[in-house]
Amino acid sequence: MAVTAPSPWLLLVFTLPSKRASARVEIWRKLKKFGALALRTSGYLLPNTAGNQERFEWLAASIRKHKGDASIAQVTSFDGLPREKIEQLFIEERSKSYQQIMAALKQARGKRQQFPALRRRFEEIAAIDFFASPLRVRVERMLDAAERGPSDGRGSRSRNEFLDRTWITRPRPGIDRVSSAWLIQRFIDPNARFVFSANRSEFPGSIPFDMFTADGFGHRGDNCTFETLCREFAIKDKKVRAIARIIHDADLGDDKFGRAEGAGLDRVLDGWARQQVSDEELLRRGIELIEGLYSAL
Repeated sequence: MAVTAPSPWLLLVFTLPSKRASARVEIWRKLKKFGALALRTSGYLLPNTAGNQERFEWLAASIRKHKGDASIAQVTSFDGLPREKIEQLFIEERSKSYQQIMAALKQARGKRQQFPALRRRFEEIAAIDFFASPLRVRVERMLDAAERGPSDGRGSRSRNEFLDRTWITRPRPGIDRVSSAWLIQRFIDPNARFVFSANRSEFPGSIPFDMFTADGFGHRGDNCTFETLCREFAIKDKKVRAIARIIHDADLGDDKFGRAEGAGLDRVLDGWARQQVSDEELLRRGIELIEGLYSAL
């Protein structure tokens, strides 16, 4: 028996009483946030995914709560509107938003306090960029360059010097140290061995990270240890850069990037530490936590 392919589109059609002007504005704002495409005939369109289905279902429930009518249909095709044209319409809508960020970045040169809001806006747009606008990569590079600032000549460390090594950090690792250990193990030294001590002399030849020492890898300027490692080893993975912003805000608490999710991860680690989990187990769980975050991004 042949399996029918799922319809590529979700169509939301609704009506609201004319007296419900505030409800209409509320629904319109949510549709815009979801990245729904307004059709000239009627209704709003989204790609058919489980997440978009849930969004439309909740929105339909809200419309009915405001005494309106709403229907959601799975649509295979539209007369006179081929799939390629629909995808292009989505791309054009996202491109307009990316262009707004580009203009704002040009105006914000040297005004670093504006970067977090622009980064948040970029990530909101990227989340609904269903068909990969060609401007997305360009804007992300512009944001990365603006946040990094002028090059300081770093990023020249050879990873060959740091293979199969022992890495030392302070006991009771928190968000910056567990994420740094994850970064070391995943991108720098796959066979890294981690030890815990406030005294580096107990482990001669070990590489310190997030220690109160002049050498090794730690906070530099306004960078946390995770960011320092990224810069020293020129790690350019996009998801790692996103994690770096999350860890920075959680560890330094300066809201530089406006990423609040790291605070939740830090609370989880603190809860495990309060349960008297060993340093080794705390690090193992923390590495798994960051790996999960990496996979989810």
